[in-house]
Amino acid sequence: MIRRQSRPRTSGPRSGPGYASVSQEAPQAVEPRKARTGRVNPPLPGGDDPQGLVALMDHYLEALRTRNYASGTIESRRSALYAFIQWCQERGLARPGEVSKPVLERYQRHLYSRRKDDGAPLAFATQAGMLSRVCGFFGWLTRHNHIPADPSSGIDLPRPEYRLPSAVLTADEVEVVLGLPDTGKLMGMRDRVILEVLYATAIRRTELSVLRMDDIDWSRCLLRINQGKGHKDRVVPMGERARAWLEVYRHHVRPQLVCGRDEGWLFLNRDGGPLSAKKLSARVSGYIAKANLGKAGSCHLLRHTAATLMLEGGADIRYIQAFLGHENLESTQVYTRVSVAQLQAIHARTHPGARSQRPAGDGLPPPDLEGLALILSDDDDDDLDDV
Repeated sequence: MIRRQSRPRTSGPRSGPGYASVSQEAPQAVEPRKARTGRVNPPLPGGDDPQGLVALMDHYLEALRTRNYASGTIESRRSALYAFIQWCQERGLARPGEVSKPVLERYQRHLYSRRKDDGAPLAFATQAGMLSRVCGFFGWLTRHNHIPADPSSGIDLPRPEYRLPSAVLTADEVEVVLGLPDTGKLMGMRDRVILEVLYATAIRRTELSVLRMDDIDWSRCLLRINQGKGHKDRVVPMGERARAWLEVYRHHVRPQLVCGRDEGWLFLNRDGGPLSAKKLSARVSGYIAKANLGKAGSCHLLRHTAATLMLEGGADIRYIQAFLGHENLESTQVYTRVSVAQLQAIHARTHPGARSQRPAGDGLPPPDLEGLALILSDDDDDDLDDV
C-alpha cells in the first residue's frame, strides 16, 4: 500500500509550462538568466546605444525568436554573448566596429586560460561553442549591414575532443539506484517510476519534465517526445518494465497528486503542478549519491548509461543515434532514419531494462565505441542548464 504523505494545498494560479502566455513584442531586451547559485546576471551597461553591442545582441536574439529557434538555443547564445560583451566592455570596446580579428583571437586565448570555480580549464568543446556563437553574431551583423566586414571570418575554432562519458553505470549499479526510492510512499513511488522511465528511454530531463499523459502509447509501449531538442519530435520505445511501473503510477499515485483541474502533465509535484527540470535533477542526483557508487551525475548519467549498455548489448550505432534523438553527421556520413518498429526490436534485444537476459550466442557485432563517443561527445548535458 502506498502511503500518502501530508502536503500543503495551495490556492491561486499555478506556474509552469503551459500556464502562462507571453505576448511577443519586438524587439525587447532578453531577461538576465539566473545563475546556478540563484543570483541573476546584472544587465549589461550600454543598452541605450542603438549601435552598441548590447542593443544589437537584443535585436539578434529577437531575430532568432522570429525564426522559431528553440528557447534553449537562444539562451545558450545569449549566455555566450553576455560573457563576450562583458569582456569587451572591460577593455573599452562598446560597438561591433571596434572588434577586429586580433581582438577575437585575444578573446580566444582568454577562454583557453580561463578557469572554472574548481580550478579546471574550460573544455575545448565549451571554448569552441562559445566562440562559434560569437562568430554567428558577427556573421548576422555583417549580413544586416551593421558592420562592413565580418571580423570572425577565418577564426580557427578549437578542435573538438571525442570522449566517452567519464562516468557510466553498469547494469547492476543502475539496479542499486533504482531500488533506493521508498515505494511505500507517494513521492518515493513517483521517483522510482521517473528513474525507470529515464533509464528505459534515455530521454533528457527537459523532455521528461514536459511529458503529458497522452504522450504514452500504452498498447505499443512507446513514448512520444514532442518538440524535443532542436524542435524535433520523435517516438522511443520504453519496454515492458517501464510501462508496468507507469501503470502503477497512473492508477495509484498520480490521482493522489492531482489538485483541482487535471492539466494532463505526467509527472506532478506535491502541489499538483508539473515537476520542474531543476527539481528533477536534484532528486535523481540525490539517489545516485545515496547509492555510494563513487560516481556522480543525474538524469544525463542515466541517458549515457542506457546508450552505452545498449551498445555493449549489440545495438547498431545508428539505432542508438535514433534512440537518443541526436543527429551527428560526423558519426555517420548520411544520417539514416530507422522505423519505430526496428528501433523497438533493437531496444528489446539490447537494453538491460527491457528484458530479463540476453540470449547467448546471438551473433551481434562488437560494440562501436568510437561511434558512440562521437555521438555522446556532442550530446549537451542538460543537467547543467538552469531551466
